[in-house]
Amino acid sequence: MAFAELERLCAEIAAVAQVRPVGRVAAALRGTVLVRGLGPHAAQGDGVRILCASGRMLAGEVLALAPEAVTVLTDGAPDGVALEDPVELTGQGRIAPCAAWIGRIVNPSGLPLDGRSLRRGPVERPLHAAPPPAAQRGRLGPRLPTGVAVFDTLLPLVRGQRIGLFAGSGVGKSSLLGKFARGVAADVVVIALVGERGRELREFVETVLGPEGMARSVIVAATSDQSPLVRRRCAWAAMAVAEHFRDEGRHVLLLADSVTRFAEAHREVALAAGEPATLRGFPPSTSHQIMSLAERAGPGREGSGDITAVFSVLVAGSDMEEPVADILRGVLDGHVVLDRAIAERGRFPAIDLLRSVSRSLPAAASDEENRLIAEARRLLGAYDRAEMMIQAGLYATGSDALIDAAIRVWPALDGFLAADGEGGVDASFARLQECLAGAAVPEARHPGRAGPVASRL
Repeated sequence: MAFAELERLCAEIAAVAQVRPVGRVAAALRGTVLVRGLGPHAAQGDGVRILCASGRMLAGEVLALAPEAVTVLTDGAPDGVALEDPVELTGQGRIAPCAAWIGRIVNPSGLPLDGRSLRRGPVERPLHAAPPPAAQRGRLGPRLPTGVAVFDTLLPLVRGQRIGLFAGSGVGKSSLLGKFARGVAADVVVIALVGERGRELREFVETVLGPEGMARSVIVAATSDQSPLVRRRCAWAAMAVAEHFRDEGRHVLLLADSVTRFAEAHREVALAAGEPATLRGFPPSTSHQIMSLAERAGPGREGSGDITAVFSVLVAGSDMEEPVADILRGVLDGHVVLDRAIAERGRFPAIDLLRSVSRSLPAAASDEENRLIAEARRLLGAYDRAEMMIQAGLYATGSDALIDAAIRVWPALDGFLAADGEGGVDASFARLQECLAGAAVPEARHPGRAGPVASRL
């Protein structure tokens, strides 16, 4: 313990730069500041500190380079910035996590937000890192118990998988993320709260996450009142923390809430840099930013740890075709849709199973388990297609054997989708089998053929 503390202290001392290039404020424009004197030293994405004559210190980031001056976007409103104020170049953003960060809340720069001191780790990590080489990455691992029955059975989560959680506001997304943080089998949980309301941070930690979840978690938070630079940096910093523990050989669960706010923060930065808005208001670079973030998660190199990731996406009006949702859905290993109508009738988690997919199937389940999954989907699909007639009283019992079976099992299946995964995966499948036991369902047949065919997910 003493040696680890000494290592962290040495890292703090080594991080103190002896010499830094200094420029001067040449102009303050709308939202950006022009700085002269840093051209030969600055690089795209470098951080700066503006030392205002008023005594205020303002951080920022280099957006554009020119021979005469560099363009800087500040972390906050440039109030108090005056011509000839000194501007110090701080270099590329880096973060130095270590095991002492577990159980703590930090900002995207690695500074503590919980009122206690926190030392940096012995090794710095860049905020922007390349994913493991594609040809050297491991494959998806075994199925993980999650503590939620539907994810233990119908939508399995496996080690190294990346899934998206697509939801509008107020449908139970944060509660579900809290269940994952407490229940998914992992060594470390890293949680990125990007652009969250400030009052919700403590509530999430104390109520949703709880002492059990916090004991193995690192929370990286940037509240909604902070600049787009800080909010965007939050997702990168959380990923860098997850990569640190992955490279130590640990299994990391990364919960990012939300990619939508990350994309919106990037849009503000990109527009300030002069990039045009072409994708429903988003700049073209949005796709690359989202995909490169998602690719950093997943299986590590053979023999190292893995990052199992859950990325939440805010979908306004349940529009799954909006740019952020469409981009992310194409690069993930599954997507889960939370439906407002289901939440309004009081079933949580409000998962719309028929619109949700886990791409770990069928490999993540045995033949018998895949049969149960297919049967449950078939019955839920039959009920969904006939629901309007059933609710209106227009359906006559006996008209269709499959719909009759779906009506019999629907209350039990709907209750199962809201159940906790008590007893683990095997116990959850046993309960699913009990739910389906009351259905005498005819075998699915292909139109125009006489023999039975296998049900498909």
